[in-house]
Amino acid sequence: MQYKADSPEEYIEMLPEERKLPMMELRETIRQNLPEGFAEEMSYGMIGYVVPHSRYPNGYHCDPKLPLPFMNIASQKHFIGFYHMGIYVNNELMNWFVDEYPKYNSTKLDMGKSCVRFKKIDKLPYRLIGELVQKMSVDDWIASYESQIKK
Repeated sequence: MQYKADSPEEYIEMLPEERKLPMMELRETIRQNLPEGFAEEMSYGMIGYVVPHSRYPNGYHCDPKLPLPFMNIASQKHFIGFYHMGIYVNNELMNWFVDEYPKYNSTKLDMGKSCVRFKKIDKLPYRLIGELVQKMSVDDWIASYESQIKK
């Protein structure tokens, strides 16, 4: 589900009541652990964390007018989605996350390439997400992006 919001605060305000608190906590977890250099903005109808043009002037290869995307969070129809491009391009980081997940959550890990789907919104592993967010700096992400995606 996409919400036509101009800011993360507006996005969260538009959510159903039962989704507001988990999304606020998820957003705050990310913001508290986000390495310096990333910026929060609305991106693709979701709350996004990007490398701004001031840090990476080339922008996103699909549309250079856009900043380089890194993470997004969204309230979807049946789940809260956490999208992390680092686990998509870095096998070591992906393996770490998959191995750590059961230590923080009793539910089965439900994920795609870069999307982790949380269907039980009362079971979001905030501490694990905070640890994951800390593991990739802006420079790490740019290097991974340029070596893996922007070939």
